[in-house]
Amino acid sequence: GIQEAMVPRTKDFGNGMTIARRIAASRHTMPTAMSKIADVVTAHPAAPVELTITELADRAGTSPATVTRFCRALGFDGYTQFRVGVASEIGRGDANESWHADIGEEFGANDTPGKVLQTLVALHVDSLESTAARLDLDAVMQVAAAIASARHVDIYGVGGSGIIAREFQGRLYRIGVNAHAWSDVHEGLTSAVMQNAASVAIGISSTGRTDETVQMLSQAGAAGAFTVAITHDSDSWLAGLADVSLATAEPSHYLRPDDLSVKHSQLLVLDLLYLLVAQQMFGEASTRLAASAMAVSAHRRPARTPKPVPTAEENR
Repeated sequence: GIQEAMVPRTKDFGNGMTIARRIAASRHTMPTAMSKIADVVTAHPAAPVELTITELADRAGTSPATVTRFCRALGFDGYTQFRVGVASEIGRGDANESWHADIGEEFGANDTPGKVLQTLVALHVDSLESTAARLDLDAVMQVAAAIASARHVDIYGVGGSGIIAREFQGRLYRIGVNAHAWSDVHEGLTSAVMQNAASVAIGISSTGRTDETVQMLSQAGAAGAFTVAITHDSDSWLAGLADVSLATAEPSHYLRPDDLSVKHSQLLVLDLLYLLVAQQMFGEASTRLAASAMAVSAHRRPARTPKPVPTAEENR
């Protein structure tokens, strides 16, 4: 409305104008809330690359909607395009700063493959050990028992967590659990509303703030399902609405919160749950695993026979 009319629009900026110059040119017309965002970005130019729109809004003491208006005032369609513009300028201005913002200080741009491998292994091992230390095994057993006796299990996850959700669903299904994974929020909500006290609903989100996952788990809980959150943030929205929350490791400072070390910590929790569920369903699980192995055996080629090593006589 009135505030947006007070600030410049895309057509006011030339293609060669840097973001810093755009901010400087617009400061005198910006409302107070937008000026706070400008202060944060001016003091820390890499902030839009490192922070989500909600985190930047919190840092500036304003709202995500105001951040969006700020971006549009600078000539961008929204926060995603603004971040791309900032990242591009950082890359042109300082390759090292861009590398540290996008990849992390643990990795050097000139590290040898061996050094990169060693660093990755150390980070991933640390993630797994941190997850193991944080897990409440009594809570894990409670969840495993609920899954083993459930009529229906819903698993919700979006993006990288959606891949993990589908992996867990496949494992549970193979041992006889009526499990279903949902990444699309419309389909997930449709399933969630049909759950009841005989159901288990699991939401997977490292941050615990993924809105679609929160919505789906909340709906399943309202329908009566036993709800489980798998997240690194015990104070998150997802953890707060779940009956039980299982902790994963906090993300490291490289490759963003959906990096591989996060997926590995999620998989550790789900592997543990899968094995504990299988223990409780030992007879049925063993039979079903054997049956599934037989079903696909015809589609596997036999092991290759090693070529015989020529004898000394044959080499003559």
